[in-house]
Amino acid sequence: MRLCIVSETWAPDINGVAHTLNRLACELDRLDVQVDVVRPAPRAQKPRSTAGEELQVYRLPLPGYAEVQVGLATPGMLTRFWKKHPPDAVYLATQGPLGLAARRVARKLGIVCVAGWHTNFDHYCHDYGIGWLSAATLRYLRHFHNGCALTLVPTHAQARTLHKAGIRDVSVLSRGIDGEHFSPAHRDDTLRDQWGVNEHQSVALYAGRLAAEKNLTLLVETFQAMREVRPDMAQVIVGDGPARAQLQKALPQAHFTGFLDQPSLARHYASADIFVFPSLSETWGNVITEAMASGLAVVAFDHAASAELIRHGHNGLSIAPDDPRGFHQAAAELCQHPADYARLGRTARLSVLEHSWSGIAEQFKRYLHTAQEAHHALSPACRIRSS
Repeated sequence: MRLCIVSETWAPDINGVAHTLNRLACELDRLDVQVDVVRPAPRAQKPRSTAGEELQVYRLPLPGYAEVQVGLATPGMLTRFWKKHPPDAVYLATQGPLGLAARRVARKLGIVCVAGWHTNFDHYCHDYGIGWLSAATLRYLRHFHNGCALTLVPTHAQARTLHKAGIRDVSVLSRGIDGEHFSPAHRDDTLRDQWGVNEHQSVALYAGRLAAEKNLTLLVETFQAMREVRPDMAQVIVGDGPARAQLQKALPQAHFTGFLDQPSLARHYASADIFVFPSLSETWGNVITEAMASGLAVVAFDHAASAELIRHGHNGLSIAPDDPRGFHQAAAELCQHPADYARLGRTARLSVLEHSWSGIAEQFKRYLHTAQEAHHALSPACRIRSS
């Protein structure tokens, strides 16, 4: 089987979507699926990240947020690429201009399209002060996804939400975790020394983009509430983004690391004790599973990955999304009880290890085959064949 993934983010980008797609590509290669990629040209040339073919299209960074980019491609570019390297299916990981152009060309060429819901663009409208665009954005997303054979979302709650919004043919594809890479075995006493804590002191950690949609005001309130009851605790913020300077001013005692490579990220997780994640913008949230696999007690809202994986009080704390006060109170209470957060962390790791990337990739391949069969049953003459 030959699959072409169309995405506006790919390695070496550091974000949840790029991580998910690259792990899928690696696992699909083991399942004899050749993965080609259509993506914006990277800011710096890096070795090709897949064994398949790659089309690099025009890159347009978003004003004021250079880490996020939009891809632009002409129909001719896509047509020539797919006629030269004809895929059995196209996976659209973006609903932006690149995804829309790819969907149109694929449909014209008779290639089955499966879409992924990786970002809640309609919610971002409210986070960036343009809530009046939310309804129009949702109408566009409904049009985009209903033009695909199948839409894959990471959670059952998201599937129900899209169904209510009028999006058809939605199925659930969860996310995996590498339990060897993210593991308590990577705990680093030297790193904890740098944070100024000993084995009896706690470390609270946040990992993610530092941007408005991550509910960072609540992160500040939560870290402040935790420090009030545990003045000796360390607080670590992993990631970068346009809100970093504002956060550093609000949390002057916190340790800011910027973006980290994968080995360093694993060490930081494992060297902390509590993971605090107040965001409500995720479709999944890979950081939740990474923290759980690393043996951390997670405090998060009952949303996305935490809604699927966390049983409140058993393997983490999952707070109602409409209760921000309850969120920072729960974190402040937990950090005072080392035995409790250690127990939650141990149980979290055991519960999340059931989710392997190999199993996710096998399910993804089954979805592709199902979409192909339905597509060809409706239009058996629409298959592109290699010459």
